[in-house]
Amino acid sequence: RLVVKVGSALLVSRDGTPRRKWLATLVAEIASARGRGQDVVVVSSGAIALGAARLVLPKGGRADLADAQAAAAVGQIALAELWSELLGGHGLTAAQLLLTLEDLEDRRRYLNATATLGRLLKAGAVPVVNENDSVATQEIRFGDNDRLAARVAQVARADAVLLLSDVDGLYDRSPADPAAQRVPVVRGINAEIHAMATGSSGSGMGSGGMTSKLQAAEIAERA
Repeated sequence: RLVVKVGSALLVSRDGTPRRKWLATLVAEIASARGRGQDVVVVSSGAIALGAARLVLPKGGRADLADAQAAAAVGQIALAELWSELLGGHGLTAAQLLLTLEDLEDRRRYLNATATLGRLLKAGAVPVVNENDSVATQEIRFGDNDRLAARVAQVARADAVLLLSDVDGLYDRSPADPAAQRVPVVRGINAEIHAMATGSSGSGMGSGGMTSKLQAAEIAERA
């Protein structure tokens, strides 16, 4: 059982339109995995970026919380339609699940999310999970879908988490530095590893940067 997280920069072009051709290749791989007997849960970013383009909001819908919530409310519909259409082309049924941090902190709600995911997977659906950004306030937000993916992996009792990004891995410093070198394997997260990362998104559409990916790895490692 695999959890695959798709970042905003991969899913949405800078003009706010979906990168359908790229996403179609990913969906084909998901269909292949399902054909091999793997369960796949998708954690999909992109709602705010899609909604901001449709509402013509500044700063990609991230100027303030009200803009982000409004963009998410519009973008979630577009995102669900996109996944439903592309997965449906392979005979797969998409299911949408919107979560907040509170849903996974409260034991009863956590168990309910576990049961829902389990039932969807047993029924053959592909759950598409996102943070419920249209209602989540600063105090109850994950803040990024990397850590959400790691927590969803716990909820789904998954075997692995795959974070897809427009950066090809962790570098020992900012990839913009010509002297930067990619770190091929990280075995255990420590202060030295954390010091290599930043919390900024290079595309300007996502949140968290490499810092959140390392935090997600820590959550998955503890699980």
